[in-house]
Amino acid sequence: MAEQTKCKKCPPEGAPDYMLTYGDMVTLLLTFFVMLLQPTTIDQYELRLILAAFPGLGADAGGNTLEAGRLAELGNTVESLPSMDQGRALDKARRNAVSIFNPEIQSQQVRVQEDERGLVISLASDAFFDPASAEVNIEQTREILQKLAQLLNDPDLSGRTFRIEGHTDNIPTDPNGPWDSNWELSAARAVNVLQYLTEFGVNDDQFQVMGLADTRPLYDNDTEEGRAYNRRVDVIILSDGHL
Repeated sequence: MAEQTKCKKCPPEGAPDYMLTYGDMVTLLLTFFVMLLQPTTIDQYELRLILAAFPGLGADAGGNTLEAGRLAELGNTVESLPSMDQGRALDKARRNAVSIFNPEIQSQQVRVQEDERGLVISLASDAFFDPASAEVNIEQTREILQKLAQLLNDPDLSGRTFRIEGHTDNIPTDPNGPWDSNWELSAARAVNVLQYLTEFGVNDDQFQVMGLADTRPLYDNDTEEGRAYNRRVDVIILSDGHL
């Protein structure tokens, strides 16, 4: 059978040759802008909105609109997405905390993270308290507590609830000492942190205080390093589900 004559006016099969170069250029541009992106300045909620717009992308369909305003595809507006204001406040607080406590984060005196409770600012107990003591080493930690009070006094957090949780390792307290158990010790440490925060201007009506002893370890208590991380006071900006 004779070969069919090729149509000279028909486009060639497959992607045009220029698409290879174009694809490389787009990939390099994407890499460049990702490198410019600073984690401390990311608005997590706008990022989620952007990601939500991509499922429609394909060969024959575009993505959803990214404009502020009514999003027909999402059935909502940017301003009225569920818990948008509260979420933005937590996200801003996280960025502020990372910026404010950057030196202390580097020295491992402070840790900033998010979990199901909300935004957690962990104060290393060894820096704040002597062994088996609930008295705050205020001369060493005054600046940290002042920074923390400044963060919690942000107007965006004025309607939120905070919780201070005291934690210990699993080493029992001295029966001849002032604390019958780690429960009392952890609670006393949390209360004393709150007292200094109130002296630095926070509203104690926004606070809850808990002593959790060794029931919420971050690491294995079988090692000294693990026990050191577990001895901490967590100051938590609570999410809406943990008020």
